[in-house]
Amino acid sequence: MIKNDLFLRALKGETVERPPVWMMRQAGRYLPDFMKLKEKYDFFTRCRTPELAAEITTMPIEQVGTDAAILFSDILVVPQAMNVEIEMKPGVGPFLPNPVRSPLDVNDIIVPDVYEELGYVYDAIKLTKERLNDEVPLIGFAGSPWTILCYLVQGQGSKNFDKAKEFCFKRPDAAQVLLQKITDTTIAYLKGKVKAGVDTIQIFDSWGGLLSPTDYQTYSWKYIQQIIDALKDEIPVIAYGKGCWFALKEMSQSGAAALGVDWTCSAMNARYLSGGQITLQGNFDPSRLYSSPQEIKKMTTQMIDEFGKDRYIANLGHGILPDIPVKNAQAFVDAVKEYKPR
Repeated sequence: MIKNDLFLRALKGETVERPPVWMMRQAGRYLPDFMKLKEKYDFFTRCRTPELAAEITTMPIEQVGTDAAILFSDILVVPQAMNVEIEMKPGVGPFLPNPVRSPLDVNDIIVPDVYEELGYVYDAIKLTKERLNDEVPLIGFAGSPWTILCYLVQGQGSKNFDKAKEFCFKRPDAAQVLLQKITDTTIAYLKGKVKAGVDTIQIFDSWGGLLSPTDYQTYSWKYIQQIIDALKDEIPVIAYGKGCWFALKEMSQSGAAALGVDWTCSAMNARYLSGGQITLQGNFDPSRLYSSPQEIKKMTTQMIDEFGKDRYIANLGHGILPDIPVKNAQAFVDAVKEYKPR
């Protein structure tokens, strides 16, 4: 039994004494100990070395005291397993020397044996669970098929992923084949994570908000729904779509246990659009962690007041930024832990 099961209880919609708290990208660049490991090992070495991944995953639990751990990994390990070369370039981020630009390129993408290609992730989960010693739950994750397609076609990060959208709209049949391959791989990958011991799964649709509501249904949501359908009877699933407030109604009817909300959607609107019966997660603006610790605490308390303490998980609206002072991240976590309902 997990000693601190607040996060799992909130996912079930149970009444809690306070909301649980964790932060997207919490095992990251704002922690000095993480930076020491970054100087020694490149990004994908850290992802592929179970001992390093386990150490990094547990850092924020030990250092800032969040109520859940999220496995240190990356959404791009999935396309790497699918026969795609991906580099992590300093100052650039993900870079693909040979992006997908044609139906022939799509044919070269494989649906792999996840246990063979991604066994290091499952080993990292097992080691992490040992390190956590049932103190807090462990979250596994994957990128949404649309978000993965964005990188595969664009070839690197982008503000608008114009090449990815062009590919979908000019070659919809090839795009659907690619999205289905990513979906099938992701389902197998996440089922492996469940077997390895994670306690919940989060799907990150980081670029869903770049699509119109109609195109979102066609190119993103229907594939996320397949993933939820494949997993929901085995494990709670959190669906997070950045900028996807317009889809909250469909998301709330999907069988997901919780929905992530970014900072552009108010608590009132998120509750209204999602029907008020599902657990919501979010939605503190990560840039607001540049504020003073006193201001952070005040705003965090206000955020919880607006969402309500039940059916709610306190989090950021996106990943923590790399130059946030640890004391500011700590102020956010402490404010949630100190919360007293009015």
